[in-house]
Amino acid sequence: MNKFERYLTLWVALCMGAGIFIGKYLPFIPEFLGKFEYANVSVPIAILIWIMIYPMMMKVDFKSVADVGKNPKGLYLTWVVNWLIKPFTMFGIAYLFFFIIFKTIIPEDLARDYLAGAVLLGAAPCTAMVFVWSHLTKGNPAYTVVQVATNDLIILLAFTPIVAFLLGVGGISVPWDTLILSVVLFVVIPLTAGVFTRIRVIKGHGEDYFNNVFLPKFNNITVAGLLLTLVIIFSFQGNIILENPLHILLISIPLTIQTFFIFFIAYYGARALKLPHNVAAPAGMIGASNFFELAVAVAIALFGATSPVALATIVGVLVEVPVMLALVKIANKTRY
Repeated sequence: MNKFERYLTLWVALCMGAGIFIGKYLPFIPEFLGKFEYANVSVPIAILIWIMIYPMMMKVDFKSVADVGKNPKGLYLTWVVNWLIKPFTMFGIAYLFFFIIFKTIIPEDLARDYLAGAVLLGAAPCTAMVFVWSHLTKGNPAYTVVQVATNDLIILLAFTPIVAFLLGVGGISVPWDTLILSVVLFVVIPLTAGVFTRIRVIKGHGEDYFNNVFLPKFNNITVAGLLLTLVIIFSFQGNIILENPLHILLISIPLTIQTFFIFFIAYYGARALKLPHNVAAPAGMIGASNFFELAVAVAIALFGATSPVALATIVGVLVEVPVMLALVKIANKTRY
């Protein structure tokens, strides 16, 4: 990693702090940005995520995408971890902490709400952000795209019944417009733009120019987009975070444990299957991280923006980036 990426944890901490500061002392900024929203998706955040993943999409060679089917073990592993393991271990770990370990600290009604938020996170594996983690671990961009795309399709079918089953409630309604718009914004559009750019540049200047001159120009754009995204996200949630410091810490503990647990299952499962590191690392990342845009949107739609359920999903955003950066370092140090 270059110097900018090497100190990414510091930049992330500073941006999270800046976002909370803006939300607390300059509330007119998130209020203004909050006006630009469609189907519970923040347009400014969508644009920044697009900026983040567009450079990585230019690396996708559709010849290699076609070859993914020749070695589908990575896809099978991702599907099993994300849909047969992750939601249920999230429920179990969250229940253990909220209802047993923290029983004297968290009232039962709050524990139930926090559990609901954890389940929403656990049933929504990552989409857009996994491209960032894949990039930082030098993952195979073509394989990552296929992993993300197939998981997006599974979300359409599996998210609602899994959440309903784990929470023991009926009538869970997913904001389908939010889900579909997120897939279009965070996968379809940047992938189309990236592939189009790749074809045009290679056609005009050759593949050597594209790989060694054109692509390096975008080296820091992905990370810069991530940092600006964090500033906006935490400016939206600054007051909620400052008003609930103890419970944020308590919620973060099972979420962090779950993240490490799922990463090691997927990552070392991929190694056991003798998959290359550039497939194993993204497989671990996509299982460990969460589609927090969907989880937060569903929590707000079902329980309200100020509900404890929404708070739990917001804590998911809070712990996501620092924990995932730690996992990036683990993946890079254990490269094989």
